[in-house]
Amino acid sequence: MKKFTLTHRLLHWTIGISMIMLFLTGFLRIEWMNKKNLSSLITNEVSKEGLNISDTTLKTIGRNSLEPMWQWHEIFAYIILALFIIRIVYMTIKGVRFPNPFKVSSTQKKLQGFIYIVFYILILISTVTGFYLMWGDGTYEKSMETLHKTGIYSFSIFFFIHILGIVFDETTKKSGIVSKMINGTD
Repeated sequence: MKKFTLTHRLLHWTIGISMIMLFLTGFLRIEWMNKKNLSSLITNEVSKEGLNISDTTLKTIGRNSLEPMWQWHEIFAYIILALFIIRIVYMTIKGVRFPNPFKVSSTQKKLQGFIYIVFYILILISTVTGFYLMWGDGTYEKSMETLHKTGIYSFSIFFFIHILGIVFDETTKKSGIVSKMINGTD
């Protein structure tokens, strides 16, 4: 019987929740609540009320409306960075917790191993590019932003594959993996 330690489970769930929060705050900022959409919404509401507000004031309102969401994005970025480092150290001390795609013969295990490697590379890329966008000098802003967005959208693909893998495992011989990730054992 495989047992997941409390540390392993806490890392798994906090990384998962943090990634979802990063995805949601980033996606909302890029898509539905971007500057253009928010500005349009504010302008429409101001027009309905018959108010006369300067463009500078409208921009300030929009920026102030987005700021709390962006602060949460940054907080979770620091959390992910810390969790990523802890997870790598933990995996090194305890041994890798996903199949090494270069050492297993099973196609399923190879695929699972490669998916996790890609996931960790994407976390690294998203973290480095995100911190560059926050603290960098702006020289490579466009390319870093493109890489950062690619990481954000790739996370949704990984999440979908992860859920499919769980469903597959639960409906085949590895039934009980969800309860193991919650309780530690079957």
